Amino acid sequence: MDKQVIIDLVRQKAEGYFQRGEFFCSESVVHTINELLGWPYDKNIVKMASAFPIGLGKSGCLCGAVSGGAMALGMAYGRIHGEPMNDKMFPISAELHNHIKDLYGSTCCRVLVKNYEFTSPERKAHCVRITGEVAAWIAEKFLEDDEIALNINERFGTEVEV
Repeated sequence: MDKQVIIDLVRQKAEGYFQRGEFFCSESVVHTINELLGWPYDKNIVKMASAFPIGLGKSGCLCGAVSGGAMALGMAYGRIHGEPMNDKMFPISAELHNHIKDLYGSTCCRVLVKNYEFTSPERKAHCVRITGEVAAWIAEKFLEDDEIALNINERFGTEVEV
């Protein structure tokens, strides 16, 4: 399967979960990336992302999609007690932050939605797009990582063309 097809699929899945109201932004990203990776974590892991929507519990701070994205990066680059920090974790997390900031001007939820009435369909569509962007960006980075891409390739049953 072509790399771009997988990235587009991930974007659509994450956006769909949020658009349909099945999950909020952070939950959509975590669930979608866990699925992409072949469910390395129990589906209940999404519960850990449930505090992040609307800028961390409706506080308007860090975008929930970005928070969920950081959690999703931890699925591949995180550590457990006693392990050293993976050299990729901090740089790729910062890269995610910078990518969203470059695209949207901020990673702060209240700034990202300041031009929208919160309950409007336009605000939701905007947040759905950000959610899809985060999930797609993570999928792309994982597909560029030979070790992770190998696992994704096995799951999709074919070599991903880079």
